[in-house]
Formats: sequence, C-alpha cells, structure tokens
Amino acid sequence: MIFNMKLITLAVAGSLLGGAALAATSAADIERLGKDLTPTGAIRAGNADNSIPEWKGGLTTPPAGWKAEQGYTDPFANEKPLFTITGANADQYKDKLAPGLTALLKKYPNFTMPVYPTHRTVALPKAATDLIKAEAPKIEMKDGHIIGRVFSNVPFPVPKTGEEAIQNHILRYFGGGYDRTYVWFPVRANGDTYKVTFVDRVVTAANFDPPQEGNMGFAYFGRFTSPATLDGTIYLVHEPIDQLKDARSAWIYNSGLRRVRRAPDLAFDNVGDGTEGMRTTDQYMAYNGSIERYDWKLVGKKEMYVPYNTYKIGDKKLKYTDIIDKNTVKSDLMRYELHRVWVVEATLKAGQKHIYGKRVFYLDEDSWNLLEEDSYDTRGQLWRVGIHGLRQNYDALVPWHSVQAWHDLTNGNYLVTHLDNEISQPIVFGKKAKWSDFQPDALRRAGGTR
Repeated sequence: MIFNMKLITLAVAGSLLGGAALAATSAADIERLGKDLTPTGAIRAGNADNSIPEWKGGLTTPPAGWKAEQGYTDPFANEKPLFTITGANADQYKDKLAPGLTALLKKYPNFTMPVYPTHRTVALPKAATDLIKAEAPKIEMKDGHIIGRVFSNVPFPVPKTGEEAIQNHILRYFGGGYDRTYVWFPVRANGDTYKVTFVDRVVTAANFDPPQEGNMGFAYFGRFTSPATLDGTIYLVHEPIDQLKDARSAWIYNSGLRRVRRAPDLAFDNVGDGTEGMRTTDQYMAYNGSIERYDWKLVGKKEMYVPYNTYKIGDKKLKYTDIIDKNTVKSDLMRYELHRVWVVEATLKAGQKHIYGKRVFYLDEDSWNLLEEDSYDTRGQLWRVGIHGLRQNYDALVPWHSVQAWHDLTNGNYLVTHLDNEISQPIVFGKKAKWSDFQPDALRRAGGTR
C-alpha cells in the first residue's frame, strides 16, 4: 500500500552500481520547460484540431464561496457529453481506446463512456515546478536506481525510458503528505457488495520532527474502521526512496491477535485486505513501490480517451448506493476526455514472480498520474482493467485520483475505491508529525495495547 512524496532525498554512490548510467535531461530539453513544454514536461500546445487545447496554467483557484466541507465541486457541471462510446460504436473509436476499455464496453452493456470537452486543469505550486527545472539536469537512472539528490516530483520531465516515466508517476506531487478517510467496495458479479472504511496518513521525510534524511522517503499509517472483520487492523510502512538499496519496512497490528508483527510481504502482488483479491499491493495509488520485477518499455505518447476531471462521482449529495452498479459504477457519473498520455509497457522478467505477466500503463502527460492500466496474466491474456479518474484539487494544487476501479474480465467482479461522498471530514494536505508517532510502538498504542 504505497505512494509518493513531495520532498525526497537520495544520494546513491556510483561505486554501488554496475552498468552504464543514462544521461540526465539535456540542457536543450531543460530550456524548453515553461516554454513549448509545460513545467512538468507536457506539450504545451493543443493538437491539430484543438480537441486537446493548449495548456494555459491549469485550474488554480476554488469556485467562489467554496469550502472544503463541500467536497470538490465540479467546475464543469453545466457541460453535456459531446458523445457517448458504447459497445455498439466502440470500433469507431478504437484507435483512441485502451484495449481494456474496449473489452469492458463489449462485455457490459451498462458500461459506457460519456466523452466531454477536454480541459487541461493540472497545476502544481511554483516551488514544485521550479525544483523540476533546477534538478532534472542532475538526475540520472542506472540499473533501476535514481542517481542524484532528488527533491523534485518529476525527476525526468522528458523521459527516454519506461523506468524514467514510471518513476515520474511514483514520485508525482500530492501535497507533501495527507490525512484522509475514504471507502471502497468490492462488488461481485451478481451485484453483492460491502463497504470498507479506511483511514490513512502519509508524512514525507522532510515534514517529520526531526526531519528524516538518507534513503527515507516517507512514512505511512493506515487503519481499517469497517467492516467488523477488519476493524482495528493497522499498517505502518517506512518507504525508502531507492528500493533496490533498502527494502520497504512494514508492520501490521492485528486486533484479533493484539500484537504487532513484521509484514515483509506487503509489496508486489500481495493481495490487499478487504479487496476480494481485486487489487495487489503495488496497485495501491495506481502503482507504487519497487520496479525491479519488470522490464520497462517506453512505447511513446498517444491521444486517448481517459477518465479526467472526474468531479461528478465525488459529489457529496450522492450516496454510495447512487454510485455502485452491477459490473461497473454508474457510467453517467464518470467523465472521459481526450488527452495525450505516455504509454509504458512492463513485462515480467525471467525468473521473477508476479500474477501479472505484462502490464500496460497510460500516464497523463500533464500530471504523470496513471489513468488506466491493462493487466495481462502470465499466459498473455487480458485479465484486469484499471480505471483511475483524475481531478485537480484546486485548493492545494494537487492532481488527485477521485476514483479508482479495477475490473476483472474473467469473473465479472470489480473494486471501486477513493470514494468519500458520505464522509464529512475533508482530506488535509501537507501533514507534519513527530517521527516517534510512526514507530512500531505507536502502532501498538493505536491498537489499544502497550
């Protein structure tokens, strides 16, 4: 269960690594940032017919009179779909659809894609984008390691490899840490479901008292509060930056056993509790953790219909029963737009183990957030489809997944998460904490034992 950080520090000695390092971002490419490229490395200009518009700075202010307790209200609520893609007309749009979306359209009549006008809403704070430009010339990758001292959230704004592109996603900006409560629903093919409630907190190394240095990236604290079978199960994670140098440290408190134990398997394809096997640990926050088990290929950039500006599904007026449908969430609550994405293929290395033999990731060019994932089994068959709707959290300048879903094409089950419609407490970014509050003893105290 892991994610990224706003502020990270890494210094890896070249003597520890073999092989040739890739060159850092060139001076010519750095000069383009903020000019023909956006500060995060996207193409600033629109496309030929302006169905993808020019990036003009993104969405940086809340609506007039907005309060955090309202949730993120939809700035495009008055817009109507340009058209809707269905199983019947999917072939007409197949050159702009991921194979997984096409499969869902063909399989489920109630899975449709309302396509709206494109808005390039992504924006990061100036301090974050200044770091991108300052540090990109100094950062390289070598045998899966990031070489250099990294504070930036986009270490490779002009990626040359799949490893560089996926690291941009892993290290993407989300406000320096956060505190939130949210729910998810595992939905069986017959429509049966139950609610899982989860509270998690992320604090980056620089936001601790005292600040953590070296290879420490961030710490994570997560707790189930429902259902009763999981209530009181708590996770603690210390996430290193270079996971080939230091492995992730994880602990779990089990309320039934009333004890803290190490959780070395909290990584890769370990199945997440309360997900009915629908989400692996490395799919938390779309993708996280070490990249060591796959060979990564940067396929290129492509215009595709992807879930974007998905504010409607987060409307606080909605109940969860208004969202959950058989085989899919209610399609009219979703929003798809035409955007440019980086396509990255991950193929399982010989001798490595994972339930997914191949994965194809579709990364937003503006934010580096993963928007879609097609996951294949070890026989090469398309198995699961990840759909991750993006919205701009305009008060904190954080591009954020407002909804995530994984569909299993073999059994008709799906998992939908990141929902907070019936939760009054808003997400809080930029959290700070004492380092002592993120230790195993603190986990024990939180579980009610000494």
